[in-house]
Amino acid sequence: MKVKIKLFATLRKFGPDEQVVELPDHATLADAIKLLNLPENYPLLKIVNGEHRPPKHPLKDGDEIALFPPIAGGQD
Repeated sequence: MKVKIKLFATLRKFGPDEQVVELPDHATLADAIKLLNLPENYPLLKIVNGEHRPPKHPLKDGDEIALFPPIAGGQD
Protein backbone atom coordinates (compact mmCIF):
# COMPACT_ATOMS: atom_id res chain seq x y z
CA MET A 1 0.00 0.00 0.00
CA LYS A 2 1.07 3.60 -0.48
CA VAL A 3 0.62 6.38 2.07
CA LYS A 4 1.62 10.04 1.96
CA ILE A 5 3.70 11.47 4.79
CA LYS A 6 3.98 15.20 5.39
CA LEU A 7 6.59 16.65 7.75
CA PHE A 8 6.06 20.04 9.36
CA ALA A 9 8.23 22.63 11.12
CA THR A 10 11.54 21.31 12.45
CA LEU A 11 10.78 17.76 11.26
CA ARG A 12 11.59 18.87 7.71
CA LYS A 13 15.28 18.42 8.51
CA PHE A 14 14.66 14.65 8.53
CA GLY A 15 13.40 14.40 4.96
CA PRO A 16 11.30 15.93 2.23
CA ASP A 17 8.28 17.98 3.29
CA GLU A 18 6.06 15.46 1.53
CA GLN A 19 6.72 11.91 0.41
CA VAL A 20 4.83 8.81 -0.65
CA VAL A 21 6.06 5.57 0.89
CA GLU A 22 5.27 1.95 0.18
CA LEU A 23 4.25 -0.18 3.17
CA PRO A 24 3.15 -3.79 3.53
CA ASP A 25 -0.53 -4.55 4.10
CA HIS A 26 -1.53 -4.30 7.78
CA ALA A 27 1.20 -1.72 8.51
CA THR A 28 0.67 0.70 11.38
CA LEU A 29 1.40 4.36 11.88
CA ALA A 30 4.47 3.32 13.90
CA ASP A 31 5.73 1.31 10.91
CA ALA A 32 5.44 4.36 8.66
CA ILE A 33 7.23 6.60 11.15
CA LYS A 34 10.03 4.05 11.54
CA LEU A 35 10.86 4.51 7.83
CA LEU A 36 11.77 8.15 8.49
CA ASN A 37 14.76 7.29 10.70
CA LEU A 38 13.85 9.90 13.30
CA PRO A 39 15.77 9.85 16.57
CA GLU A 40 14.42 7.18 18.91
CA ASN A 41 11.53 8.37 21.09
CA TYR A 42 11.31 11.68 19.21
CA PRO A 43 8.09 13.36 20.44
CA LEU A 44 5.51 13.76 17.66
CA LEU A 45 1.95 14.83 17.09
CA LYS A 46 0.59 12.15 14.77
CA ILE A 47 -2.35 12.90 12.47
CA VAL A 48 -3.89 10.44 10.01
CA ASN A 49 -6.47 11.82 7.60
CA GLY A 50 -7.01 14.85 9.83
CA GLU A 51 -7.39 13.01 13.16
CA HIS A 52 -4.97 12.34 16.01
CA ARG A 53 -4.04 8.66 16.06
CA PRO A 54 -1.90 6.39 18.30
CA PRO A 55 1.19 4.63 16.94
CA LYS A 56 -0.67 1.28 16.66
CA HIS A 57 -3.30 2.78 14.34
CA PRO A 58 -3.66 0.52 11.27
CA LEU A 59 -3.08 2.26 7.96
CA LYS A 60 -4.80 1.71 4.63
CA ASP A 61 -3.86 2.52 1.08
CA GLY A 62 -4.10 6.24 0.34
CA ASP A 63 -3.93 7.46 3.95
CA GLU A 64 -2.30 10.82 4.57
CA ILE A 65 -0.06 11.16 7.62
CA ALA A 66 0.94 14.56 9.00
CA LEU A 67 3.69 14.72 11.62
CA PHE A 68 4.39 17.74 13.80
CA PRO A 69 6.93 18.36 16.54
CA PRO A 70 5.39 19.25 19.92
CA ILE A 71 3.91 22.70 19.83
CA ALA A 72 4.16 25.07 22.77
CA GLY A 73 2.02 28.10 23.18
CA GLY A 74 3.31 31.61 23.64
CA GLN A 75 2.98 33.78 26.65
CA ASP A 76 -0.34 35.46 27.36
